[in-house]
Amino acid sequence: MKKFLTIALAMMLVLGLVSTALADITLANLKVEIDVPLKAYAEAYGAEHGFTVKVDTFGGGQDYHGMVMAALQSNEMYDIFMIEGIGGYNTWKDLLADLTGQPFVDATSLAYAPEGKVVGFPIAVEGFGIGYNADILAAAGIDPAELTTLSAFEAACLKLDEMKDELGISAPIAMAASTSGGMWWVASQHNFNAYWKGNLAYDDTSIVDMALNGEVDRDRLTQYAKFLKVMYDYADQDVLLNGNYDAQVNLFGTGKAAFIQQGNWTDPNFEGLGATFTRGYIAQVWSEEPTTAIMVAAPSYFVVNAGSENLEQAIQFLNDMALTEAGQNYMVKEAGMVPAFSGVTVSPDGQFSIAVMNAAGSGDVFGWGFAEMPDGFNMDVLGPIFELYAAGAYDLEGFVDAVAEAIATIPGL
Repeated sequence: MKKFLTIALAMMLVLGLVSTALADITLANLKVEIDVPLKAYAEAYGAEHGFTVKVDTFGGGQDYHGMVMAALQSNEMYDIFMIEGIGGYNTWKDLLADLTGQPFVDATSLAYAPEGKVVGFPIAVEGFGIGYNADILAAAGIDPAELTTLSAFEAACLKLDEMKDELGISAPIAMAASTSGGMWWVASQHNFNAYWKGNLAYDDTSIVDMALNGEVDRDRLTQYAKFLKVMYDYADQDVLLNGNYDAQVNLFGTGKAAFIQQGNWTDPNFEGLGATFTRGYIAQVWSEEPTTAIMVAAPSYFVVNAGSENLEQAIQFLNDMALTEAGQNYMVKEAGMVPAFSGVTVSPDGQFSIAVMNAAGSGDVFGWGFAEMPDGFNMDVLGPIFELYAAGAYDLEGFVDAVAEAIATIPGL
């Protein structure tokens, strides 16, 4: 299949069939949380430069990869689209424009160049951990600075659960794992990153490398499963099993949960909800080895279709986003992102984004490993396993077995 796709992409490039019939520049966005500000920026940019920039967002429960592939097959391939790492790169690399030497590259250390040439524009620096509502924790007599191990976190969740009525919360944790709700990524991608990277040096890829060879560290995986069980047990069960993005974010944003498994991209959502409570992050405390580090990296990349009829316009759109005042204002103020570029004079307002920026600056961070998995593995293979564990279809040992069996298939994918 991969070989067929590579040949098909090459043929389309040679025959000149990869084009855009939708607008002067078309962009496929997989980050639903930036849909509104990205479309507003694209509209303003297009008006200023005398052409149209059309943004299509495929988020939530939609199949982003399938939508972009459908655009390719219908000869309406996007000029700009997103990939999240090596899986996406391996799928699309024969279609990607070489961005080496572009002005934005000099302004970042995070440009994506897996084989030496730059192909990816880092959309932002993002981070995630277990977000907390400091006001609720204070009311319960819990100090978030002391939540550095799994046992301490579990004890805090138990205390919160016993004080639910007094605190006015429905559950200690806003957690989501529903595949039909499009929330597989919260569990099988972000939370599972504790297994891939937790308590390891930032550039340590040992656990990821094992997985790419079809192997797991079973003791580490078992310990991770204990952490996930705590997250599931103390979660609002309706949101966990049935909720979508809005349901999870709203539960925390309206003060009905003390913790949330989410990232700094949620800041605009909380602003929209009128949330005024103080919030910050603790680590994904998956073991008894104390840690305060959160997970920080460039989450995804804009890439450019090398066969675009509007190649120069598409590349200039990205350069301007990184290097102009309007583009920087969009990234930081409107979309609430932590910029991946130097020379940015505006600072994020969101409390989670400020926490991520501070963690990145201090170096108290772990890396991301999930982007190194084959394209679709986290969603299609791991996602249902994590959902079944949430629903009680697996006990802890059964979950570990299922994940280990799934990872054993990676070399053949």
